[in-house]
Parts: sequence; structure tokens; C-alpha cells
Amino acid sequence: MTQMHVELLAVADAVARDKGIEREQVLEAMEQAIQKAGRSKYGHEHDIRAHIDRSTGAIDLARYTEVVDEVENEMTQVTVDRARRIKRNAEVGEFRIDPLPPIDFGRIAAQTAKQVIVQKVREAERERQYEEYKDRVGEIVNGIVKRFEFGTVTVDLGRAEAVLRRDEVLPRESFRRGDRVRAYIYDVRREQRGPQIFMSRTHPEFLAKLFSQEVPEIYDGIIEIRSVARDPGSRAKIAVISNDSSIDPVGACVGMRGSRVQAVVAELQGEKIDIIPWSPDPATFVVNALAPAEVAKVVLDEDAGKIEVVVPDDQLSLAIGRRGQNVRLASMLTGWDIDILTEEQESERRQAEFHERSQRFMEALDVDDVIAHLLVTEGFSSIEEIAYVPIEDLTEIEGFDEEVAAELRARAGQFLEEEAERLTQRRRELGVEDALAEIPGLSAGMLVALGEASIKSVEEFADLASDELIFGEEAVLRDFDLTESEANEMFMAARVAAGWFTAEELAAMNAEAVAELQEDEETADSVDA
Repeated sequence: MTQMHVELLAVADAVARDKGIEREQVLEAMEQAIQKAGRSKYGHEHDIRAHIDRSTGAIDLARYTEVVDEVENEMTQVTVDRARRIKRNAEVGEFRIDPLPPIDFGRIAAQTAKQVIVQKVREAERERQYEEYKDRVGEIVNGIVKRFEFGTVTVDLGRAEAVLRRDEVLPRESFRRGDRVRAYIYDVRREQRGPQIFMSRTHPEFLAKLFSQEVPEIYDGIIEIRSVARDPGSRAKIAVISNDSSIDPVGACVGMRGSRVQAVVAELQGEKIDIIPWSPDPATFVVNALAPAEVAKVVLDEDAGKIEVVVPDDQLSLAIGRRGQNVRLASMLTGWDIDILTEEQESERRQAEFHERSQRFMEALDVDDVIAHLLVTEGFSSIEEIAYVPIEDLTEIEGFDEEVAAELRARAGQFLEEEAERLTQRRRELGVEDALAEIPGLSAGMLVALGEASIKSVEEFADLASDELIFGEEAVLRDFDLTESEANEMFMAARVAAGWFTAEELAAMNAEAVAELQEDEETADSVDA
């Protein structure tokens, strides 16, 4: 073993140790560098390969020629007949190997070899960094600020560099070169210039991980953080629940004299944190989330995903918060769209609804205001309810006997028939096709609304999406209290009627969707377990 060979292996070991990559990867890079230099000397058209003995460091350089039936490239291929003149049992697919003398590296060849080695080592280092950090997404790491570029902070993590973008830094927070910084890894990507590690100090999970570090009960799984909402640098809310009834989740997170929560607040530059007890009951959870405001009443609309909260007049500003911060964070925390009303506003609206319903009953049923008020007071809100409700429900109203109840039902039924006829006539005047009227679930009123929106055929209706039909101010049927699942059922029926697919294909798609949902639920259950 010559001195040069010993030095070659020593260099490979040093580079591998310094860059934190495998020795084999360094030696492969060296082989490619020698190979490239060999091709520069003997011709790039030749298939020249280099091999470094892993134990002695000896370098073998050779030209490889493939044995083939028919030669397409004379420089890298040879026919079977010619190959057998040298080796009798040569077969197609083998390589004829001709050893070449060692290369005396010139200045240019040495520079080229160095560039190849540097490039290959850099690629191996990048791959090592990606493999090391791709599984660390979701962790908090510490680093040292290395440099600034257009507001983006580059952080040295020791064995890699990470990026802390301007929008991932807390407001009014600034760093200087050499500062220590703690942040949350939210993404690691392979990119052209190498792996990019993205960090954040504004991510909601950063707050959750900080509490996990400060509160042993969270780390041990006794207390769970169910959701987090942040207005970074200003205020945050976290919802917690305890799996042990003897441990108060809020008290454990606050700590003795607030020591635990204050440690998190200090890391987040004074961000105020509300710790909320989580509840499976949406109404209770929303009430908790709006703290410190007091709530008088809650009304849920599960289909629309909205919740209406009534607060005392003097609690309105507290419930909404400065620039709407409190209600916005509560909405983010609970996942509900929250509307806040004062008791006075709610009373006014309730009176307006009472008057509107009473007026409608008076006009549709031709009754006086006393009977109309009684119907509204008993909870009737539509003519349909009066027409189809069991007669016993009407006779239970004070002052209503069977004769009065029967007359009210008859008048309601007659009104609905006349209304249906009027709407059908209007639908035809608008040019809405009869085929569209046969789609299950579409009422006469809905068909008129569709016609007024220039949706007149089954094909036009089938081409809609649920947000065009029921969501938003511009939705065609927003006034008909349709759920998304009801809208989707009508769309599918229309698409079958339009010939987009058959009823059998629809049934198969529904069965597949149910199976996928069950599989997802089973997977989630197994992960939780």
C-alpha cells in the first residue's frame, strides 16, 4: 500500500467525519472524479470506470466494452465474435474490461476532479440533512441566527440550516446575528438548492409544543390540548381536557402562581394566553371560549355550522374584544361561526319574527291576530306545519276545539294548494323544464328561484356546485334552509337524469365513499389506540 493510497483513504474518512455522511459516499464521489478525469484523457466517448479498493486505497482504472449481437456504438460495444477471440466463452451482456494505466493528474484534471468530489459530497450532505430532518416536522428546535436576507432569517441548527421567514416571526420581534432562537419545524422540502427546513414562531402548534415542554401532564398524555387559536404576539386561546378526573387541566397548565404559563408567555414576547376547558358539547365549549365575557343564551344551527350567542348589553364589547379579537379567536378555537347579539338586540329580533309570523298566519289563514299570536306562541312557524300536524297538537292549544283545529288545517291546506298552483304557473312562465321539476327534493318555490336565476334545465342544474346553490349571499337557494347533503343528493339525481352516469354507477360510488369513510374512521381509531 503506497503512501498516496493511504492518504486517499484518510481524506475520505476525514471528509465523511466532517460532513456527517457515509465513508462509502465519499469514496464513490472520488471514483466518479477519477472516472471523469480518465474520460477527459482517453476520450469521453469511451465507457471508462474507476474503482478504489476499500481496504488498500488502490485505484483501478479500466475501459468497459459491452458484448452485443449487433454493434450500435463502436466505442462502447463489441460483437460476440470479436469478443471470443480474446475470451472463448464470452456471452452477450458481458463486459470486456481493459485495464488502463494510472492517471497522472494535471492541474486542470485535478481541478475537475476536485469539483466533482465537492459536488457529490454536497449532494450526499443535503440528502443526509433531508433524511435527518424530514421526520422532525412538528418538533421545536434551537438554533443560532446566522444571516438575514430580505427579512428572512437563516438559522444554524448545527448540522443544517433552517429558514425563518418574516411572516413566521412574531410582530415587533427582531434578531441579531449570533442570537439564539427557538422555533417550530412545520415543513421540510426537497428543493433544487438542497433541503429547505421551514421554521415558525407564529404557528399554533408552536404554542402547543411549548406547553408540552412546560407541563409534564401534557407530555405524559394526562392532559390533552384539543385546539389552539393564535393572534401571534398579541393573544391566544388553547382548549385543554384532562384524562384524569382528579387533575384540573386549566390549573395544571397555569402552574403554581402562574409559573408554567408565564414561561410560555415570556418565550412568545408577552402574548396573552387564555386557557379554556374543552367540552364535547358545542354550546358549552363556545361559552368557555368567549371568556372572560359572560353569556346569557346560546342557539346552535348545526346544519349551517353557526352558533348565535346572546350576551348582556354590558358584556358586548368584552365578548367581541378589541378589533373583534376575542370572538375571532373563539371562532378559530371552536370551529364554529359565532354571531354575537345583546339581549336587547335578540329581544327586538324575536319580536320582529313574532310579528312577521303572526302577519303571515293572518293573511294565509284569514284569522284574527289573537289566533295568529296563539299559533306563533305555541311554536308554529310555517303554514306547512299547521296543514300536516296531527289535529291533537292543535286542540291542545287553549281555546282551540276540534272544529277550530279542523278549520285551520283545511284553510292551511287550501292555501298551500293555491300557492303551489301559483308557483307552478310562475315556473312555467319562466321556462323551467318539467324534467327539472321531477328531481326529488326540489319544491315549487325552489324551481321558481332557479328559473329567476336562469337555471331552467336538468343539465344546467346538474352542472352547479353546492356553494352556488346554498352558500353565500349570491347562492340561488340560500333562503330555503337546505343542508349540503340534501343539495348533493339533488345534484346526483340531476346528473343521473342528465345521463352523466347510471343509477347503478351512482349506487356503486356511494358504496365506495361509505367504505372509504369507514376505513378512515378505523385508521383514526387505531392511531388513537
